[in-house]
Amino acid sequence: MNLLRPSFLACLLSLVASAQEPVALEKAYVIEGTFDTFTTDELGNVYALQGDELRLFDARGRSWLRNSTKTFGRIGTIDAFYSLKPMLFAPEQGQIAMLDNTLSLQGSVINLPRKGFPQVVQACMSVQNCFWFFDQQEMALIRVDNQLRRLAHTGRLDQVLGFTVEPLDLQELDARLYVNAGRKGILVFDLFGTYMKTIGITGARCMQVRDNAILFMDGTGIHRYDMRSFAIVDIATTHPAEEIRALRAEGSRVYLLLADRIEVLQAADADH
Repeated sequence: MNLLRPSFLACLLSLVASAQEPVALEKAYVIEGTFDTFTTDELGNVYALQGDELRLFDARGRSWLRNSTKTFGRIGTIDAFYSLKPMLFAPEQGQIAMLDNTLSLQGSVINLPRKGFPQVVQACMSVQNCFWFFDQQEMALIRVDNQLRRLAHTGRLDQVLGFTVEPLDLQELDARLYVNAGRKGILVFDLFGTYMKTIGITGARCMQVRDNAILFMDGTGIHRYDMRSFAIVDIATTHPAEEIRALRAEGSRVYLLLADRIEVLQAADADH
């Protein structure tokens, strides 16, 4: 049995006979707790932040590891771009911490203001152990290597695009950076920081990009946007949109962050 080998969007696609038919999901398991934020990796592990404690759950929902984040400040982003090597970003302190597979700190905490990046408000991982930053002072996206040497710079985005960008989150996939700019849509850049296009998904509260598709949530619910056909398919759940604080998907599973738990839903016809 391997629930997590297929790509999650391919699995979701296989469940939809047409755009009119809802995706059938059933509850796989629940992780109890009042979590502030969470993410997942391609192995199906769940990284959940509860106060100043980061917890790691395996693909069956069993608590595996935990570690304190007190010394990092408030964690705004957990990025598991590399499985079992999460990045933590504390925006108010301008700090980045790289953890290993035991949730222990790798090296030292990176203090961005001291390294010449005074107002980074969003960050994500990139290929080759690089990072993407959105620096509010420069109003630009900046790609750096693991020594924080600059590799790419978009220039001031208000000048490039003609409007002020306030990104909600960043994600790189397949040599493209996707920037959720809320009501301005999802902006796409290449690894050199060149603006490519805007995808007309507006008002997305969160997004996840995989396999030429974007899974996103807005005020009406969860949807899947196909970047080849431009079709949008609704993903039905038993929870109203206002109850879902964040979502992820891996393999045939969809993960919903609710007020008192992380609920994991599975394709109704997937193997158990």
